Amino acid sequence: MYKTPYLASVPPYGVYPPLITFFHEYESIDYESTLKLVHPLVSAGVTGPVLQGSNAEAPHLLHEERQKLVSRIRQHVTDIGHPQLPLIVGYGAPQRAETLVHISEANAAEADYAMVLTPEYWRSAISPSVLETFFGTIADASPFPILIYNYPDVVGGIDITSDTVIRLTKAHSNTVDIKLTCGDDGKADFLHPGLVAGSHGTIAGLANSVPALHREVIRQYRDGNLKEAQELQVKLSHADGTLMKMGPTGVKAVSVHYFGYGSGQGRSSLGTSTISSFPEDVRQNVEEVMSLGKAYL
Repeated sequence: MYKTPYLASVPPYGVYPPLITFFHEYESIDYESTLKLVHPLVSAGVTGPVLQGSNAEAPHLLHEERQKLVSRIRQHVTDIGHPQLPLIVGYGAPQRAETLVHISEANAAEADYAMVLTPEYWRSAISPSVLETFFGTIADASPFPILIYNYPDVVGGIDITSDTVIRLTKAHSNTVDIKLTCGDDGKADFLHPGLVAGSHGTIAGLANSVPALHREVIRQYRDGNLKEAQELQVKLSHADGTLMKMGPTGVKAVSVHYFGYGSGQGRSSLGTSTISSFPEDVRQNVEEVMSLGKAYL
């Protein structure tokens, strides 16, 4: 997540876990378990959750489910004493009108930012100029600031260029940030390299499981302890690089195994994951980082 130099109203600096969405056995949303995940994350000092991103299986959620999730999480963070916690909500639709409907619904549910995924239908027709028009008109119409979500792996390989981002942020002041899930790095892999490059924090799937460890990398870096930050980053990268092979149900399986709530159930077309089904290298790396994470709670 990289801060643009053109506008100050970006999400506050820090760690943002992309909250997972738990499902029951027959794929209805398990709201109770999903809300349970929020409290330990807030207690660990995360800056705010990202809702309905890739780890939340956003494409598998209906409009009314999306709005209900945002509304219930806003009420929940208020009830536990954090009413000002920023909520970033992800959206991906093949055209502008539906994206703006999603954003309007999120606004009604008291979200703070929209994270907008690149459209990918008719991939061959989506040029840089088409992307600029898409994001620019959404930013101009949105009732709150937007983040661009660049994730080529889930949009047919479309990769937003730095030049496109620069033009967008200069021309549309409501475009305040970008979430980068691109290149050969995993999600948590971006943390330390991003800090060196001037990032404004991190949105990392592994922060659902070890949020305090992500905060510690940032603290060590900002305190000038580069060697300590790098050593922690290596641990995060090993776990993240293997866990990402398991997809969002793998992140859920970690929560089930270590925290005792939810399930590894995905919504079709995803299956179900358990720790015991992980390959040995994934399990070992996850166990190591989970053990390390306890030291920073």
